[in-house]
Amino acid sequence: MTPPSWTDAPATGGSWFDGLRLALTTFTVAPVAGPRRLDRVVAGRAMTLGPVVGALLGALLGGLLAAFAAGLPALVAATLAVGLAALLSRGLHLDGLADTVDALGSYRSRERALEIMKSPEVGPFGVVALILVLLLQVGALAQLSARTISAVASAVAASVAGGRLAIAEACRRGVPAARPGGMGALVAGTVHPVALVPATLLVAALAVPAVPGRPWQGPAAVLASLIVVAALRVHLVRRFGGVTGDVLGFLSETATTVIAIGLILL
Repeated sequence: MTPPSWTDAPATGGSWFDGLRLALTTFTVAPVAGPRRLDRVVAGRAMTLGPVVGALLGALLGGLLAAFAAGLPALVAATLAVGLAALLSRGLHLDGLADTVDALGSYRSRERALEIMKSPEVGPFGVVALILVLLLQVGALAQLSARTISAVASAVAASVAGGRLAIAEACRRGVPAARPGGMGALVAGTVHPVALVPATLLVAALAVPAVPGRPWQGPAAVLASLIVVAALRVHLVRRFGGVTGDVLGFLSETATTVIAIGLILL
């Protein structure tokens, strides 16, 4: 995940509108202008607004999944939806997933692992991780596509928003950046922990209608994803010395997948 060019301006100023524009240009391919000001304050606001942007993107994808499923086999509809999710987010999170798994699988020193993560090449560990995660997401969405339109939209919105919530959690204050430049240095430690509360409640509320007759299951899936993400974040910070843009992408795809799977469990 690579942000627009930026300068490490003082942590003052910046508007929520700039944060929204940065969130849209970072998390989606929405044709909007970038922020007029780009510093760590604006970056923190963008990460805080990430779950909201994710909810909007997820609702769109959920509606498309329901439309596809009305005339296509479930697996085909789910594959199209997952492909569109990658397209509409420029595949940044999937790239981060592959790079992070490659770095973890190398068992090299911290410095060498960060070099592997930064490399544009994808190794065998990354390829396997991509295949596994995409298959899990397609399989989960295929199961979800048989539900009502509102349940499908709710499920996909919660899953995608939960992925962005994972990024916000990993950018909470006190979490360092693994290297001085890049996405991690811009956003690490910028999200106030209090801001995670309404964001979590939003994603949990979106998940309630996802499982008809079992309103607790959606919020439970969101909670499970946060526990998994927090545990992984602690390990990755210990392993790499902090977070990077690729680590954030890895955590986002992990949370999205955990929530989607949690919504189909009986």
